Amino acid sequence: MNALAGEPPDGHAVIRARAGASEIVITTTPRLAGAIDSLTWNGREFINSHDHGRQLQSASNLDCGTPIANETYNPTEAGSRNDAAGPRSSSELQFLRAGPSSLETRSRMAFWLAPGQKSGPNLAKNTTILSNHLLTKRLSIGYHDLPHVIPYEVTFSLPVGELHHHAVFEALTGYMPPEFSMFQQFNPKSGELEPLSVGPGEIPQPIIFSVPAGTHAMGIYAPPQPTKNMTGPTFGRFIFPAAKVVKWNCVFRLTDPAGIRPADYSFRMFVLVGDLQTVRGSMRSLVREFSGPH
Repeated sequence: MNALAGEPPDGHAVIRARAGASEIVITTTPRLAGAIDSLTWNGREFINSHDHGRQLQSASNLDCGTPIANETYNPTEAGSRNDAAGPRSSSELQFLRAGPSSLETRSRMAFWLAPGQKSGPNLAKNTTILSNHLLTKRLSIGYHDLPHVIPYEVTFSLPVGELHHHAVFEALTGYMPPEFSMFQQFNPKSGELEPLSVGPGEIPQPIIFSVPAGTHAMGIYAPPQPTKNMTGPTFGRFIFPAAKVVKWNCVFRLTDPAGIRPADYSFRMFVLVGDLQTVRGSMRSLVREFSGPH
């Protein structure tokens, strides 16, 4: 699924692999510059893809020399606020390669705001719609003997010529249908799930969203990734009743008073999909692998 030489990829790809009772099927579409438009398993859609913000995707938020204020300097993989529910993205997909169960993309991210727009009371700091920030992702369905686990790696390429002291990397976020209304946190010490409020807020423990019956669940886990001046991972959860959507994210924060170096910043995560019992068991296996037995 590569474009011909000199032609940009159209953004369409479907990857799939068996995971228990069903296949996990992940789809990208031309309207989202390679961001994930759909993830299904066992008859249910896990992603509430509406505008160009509600996907399984990545974004960053930077201070641009003054304190971060809302989404005023916010390169976003799927596109901009102006793209709305339209058929095209302001982001630019540069590369896409898909195998039967693996996907790799590279995109030049659009700023969420257009110049002159506001996020809350704050004016956009960007002067163009298309940023110079690149986002590369690699993912596959299945990890070792865990078919319900999706290894997901992203790299943010910060460009030369910008001054930032603080960067928030939303390494991955998932916007999900509102029926995934049961929020739980995974206790790494006990290996058990514990109740979690709907927030909003961030915690250091991995989180799982599920339907109340437990038949369908999605979890997010990231192993420790110690890096100088970097904090995280932390895991956020949100509920937006008016928009009929819930959201989780995995966040890392980088602070450097001397200025953040233009470079590649990579993060490793795992998305877990299945019924609640299977997702919990797969989470236990991942935590055991990356932090030792409890």
